[in-house]
Amino acid sequence: MEKEIKKDTNQKPFLASETKKNYKHAPLYRSISNENYSKISYKNILKKFEVMGIQKDDPRLRYFFENMKDKKLDEKVSDESFNDILENQSKLFQKVLKGNLAVPDFTSFSNEIKDIYKKTRTNNQGKVADYIPQLKRVDPGMYGISVCTIDGQRYSIGDTNEYFCVQSTCKPINYCIALDDLGEDFVHKHVGHEPSGKGFNELTLNDRGLPHNPMINSGAIMTSSMLKPNLNIADRFDYVLNMWKKLSGSHRIGFNNSVYLSEKQTADRNFALSYFMRENNAFPENTNLLEVLEFYFQCCSIEITTDAMSIVAGTLANGGVCPTTGIKVFHPETVKNCLSLMYSCGMYDFSGEFAFRIGLPAKSGVSGAVLLVIPNVMGIAIWSPKLDSLGNSVKGLHFCEELIKKYSLHNYDTLIISQQSKKDPRYHRYQKENRTHADLCWAASRGDLLQIQQMVASGINLNQADYDGRTPAHIAASEGQLECLKYFSTLKVSLDAKDRWGNTPLDDAKRGLHSKTEEFLHKTQVTRTKSRLQH
Repeated sequence: MEKEIKKDTNQKPFLASETKKNYKHAPLYRSISNENYSKISYKNILKKFEVMGIQKDDPRLRYFFENMKDKKLDEKVSDESFNDILENQSKLFQKVLKGNLAVPDFTSFSNEIKDIYKKTRTNNQGKVADYIPQLKRVDPGMYGISVCTIDGQRYSIGDTNEYFCVQSTCKPINYCIALDDLGEDFVHKHVGHEPSGKGFNELTLNDRGLPHNPMINSGAIMTSSMLKPNLNIADRFDYVLNMWKKLSGSHRIGFNNSVYLSEKQTADRNFALSYFMRENNAFPENTNLLEVLEFYFQCCSIEITTDAMSIVAGTLANGGVCPTTGIKVFHPETVKNCLSLMYSCGMYDFSGEFAFRIGLPAKSGVSGAVLLVIPNVMGIAIWSPKLDSLGNSVKGLHFCEELIKKYSLHNYDTLIISQQSKKDPRYHRYQKENRTHADLCWAASRGDLLQIQQMVASGINLNQADYDGRTPAHIAASEGQLECLKYFSTLKVSLDAKDRWGNTPLDDAKRGLHSKTEEFLHKTQVTRTKSRLQH
């Protein structure tokens, strides 16, 4: 069979060596081979991954780089090697080569993020946290943004390799760990899940004598008390640090001992909160209060980069599965509960306003960090040390505002079908528009007046045309859907629009031999012409 294929000069060269083993990968091979379909290099493959946002340090590419070890970038990838790569990484390669990733046009999206970064970079309002010297000394001009989609597409701009302390962004992570280890019933026996309506470090408890939620200081101290209490304090910290590593796709996670010591020295309010909770019997039995506080300060002093934190956020967006490793870190139910509380309580006293304006779960920290989660799409990490009066990063909030202005990512943007002024990164730049137009034309062809009316109520433009200039009126006329055309006429829809061949809906009705439709369109055209002349 192979010799016969070689003799057939009409066959593409790749087919010359295809066997049952690798034939199924032939379309993928051709999608990245050169114009003669005869060569695919390692450089071709890397370029495809780069364009789609899959970076070279992605753990999923480890086998690919092992395969190309000691090979030149321009060297041809053999059929056997290509097959082996596909067999070992089929899911990732197929998603990349077919463009089936969370953000299909990742290059355009990255450019938009870059534009937002440039626009918000000049915002110099706010001041750095000064309650401990180490935070006060951070360069106030630092600013970094990193993105990680649920498929591991990543983009970073600015000071994204600088380490900063996670501070309060450790709170959702500790809460998730507690939920996964102990279950929802046990955890919420000791901490509530309502916004407090008070400051994040307010000396107050709910009517059950419990901290209001895990996203404020008292609640975070409470969840810290539940994490591996039978281990010594060093092993407890290692356990949490290891969870951060899993969440970040095995990135290096650091620890700032100076910040930890300063946190400990300036923790009068946290000590007061802890003794107040102990007085109300809020803690689990046998809690060592001083150890818990030390542990909590250590968790706040963990160091990370925005590049790594974006993967942490991406893991939460992906229901607890790390996008770059595929490792399941948290159960989906755990993440659902955590995101619910981040949505309502994650941004200090600005939480309600943030939920209203941005409509996404997020958590901020006084180091200037913002961990933003767009469920089932991506995670974003922002770091800029200058804070507003409520303790949130000024540039971080500004970035979120600009992001929501540009993209339909607000939790309730889905209620508005035609967000003409917004883009949706989940679709290619033409995909959403074409799909909406196709749905409208399909309804017009079937005479589905109810669906058309529903789409109009959602703000659909009935005059929009496809590549050939064909409007829903053209389609309705071609199929003789008189009731649809009558409805269009009441909305002043153009019934004399011409397609690329110069045909109007009336021409289509004539060609389709729809006499009643033809008569209606002719009368409407005459009436509208008279009306224009009179005015």
